[in-house]
Amino acid sequence: MTSIAATADQKGQRLFLFLCGLFLTNALIAEIIGAKIFSVESLLGIAPAQIALGGQLLDFNMSAGVLNWPIVFITSDLINEYFGRRGVRRISFLTAGFIVYMFGTIYITTMLPPAQFWLDLNSTDTAGNSFNINEAFSLIFRQGLGIMIGSIVAFLLGQLLDISVFSWLRRRTGPKHIWLRATGSTLFSQLVDSFVVIGVAFYIFGNWSIAQVLAVGSVNYLYKGAVAILTTPLLYVAHYFIDNYLGKEHAEKMVNDAAATAYIGV
Repeated sequence: MTSIAATADQKGQRLFLFLCGLFLTNALIAEIIGAKIFSVESLLGIAPAQIALGGQLLDFNMSAGVLNWPIVFITSDLINEYFGRRGVRRISFLTAGFIVYMFGTIYITTMLPPAQFWLDLNSTDTAGNSFNINEAFSLIFRQGLGIMIGSIVAFLLGQLLDISVFSWLRRRTGPKHIWLRATGSTLFSQLVDSFVVIGVAFYIFGNWSIAQVLAVGSVNYLYKGAVAILTTPLLYVAHYFIDNYLGKEHAEKMVNDAAATAYIGV
């Protein structure tokens, strides 16, 4: 019996490490690739939307980081579901610390003097135009202070709100309605996140107007909200595989133990 329990505990530990690794990796990747803005309309081969919002004509232009954030949302909910709010809070603060570390390392890297042979080997682009790879490297990876601060504040605030709303909904629904607490917490937290990151980066540290912040934030939230709803079935798929891996009895025990932290506010 002891060996069986030990095996079950080991599986739980492995699951926690895997989910935390998935969460951390995708959060860091999203921050790195977030410097690229892509056109959703061009991707789909349709005309620009030109939506009139807040005195602005907006198209669906998104940060490439949106490709990874849905995985972060789902992983966060899974950690909360099986390991409780304490587990997801720990990995959230740890990830925020690694994001700060990553930004600092990247900034220092952009200040290193380039090797001349590296500049010579990459002196032209694919079209034969003159090209300074060191300048391009710095432009891509050196994000402004406002974007760094806005990103970290929005990430932490969004995660803490997600944890709180998820736990609040769990207290009221019990083990049922996984979709409600997962999707509901994401929709609420991203409502705040979508406006905080833009507001801090481009209103407090930039020259955007409130109208621009509200307009762009609304488009970003519309996308995040749609993704949160559309990816809900993936949460049930993940639950199915995790329950099979842990064993139904042990999985239920972990979920119940995690739920207890929501009731006592740990």
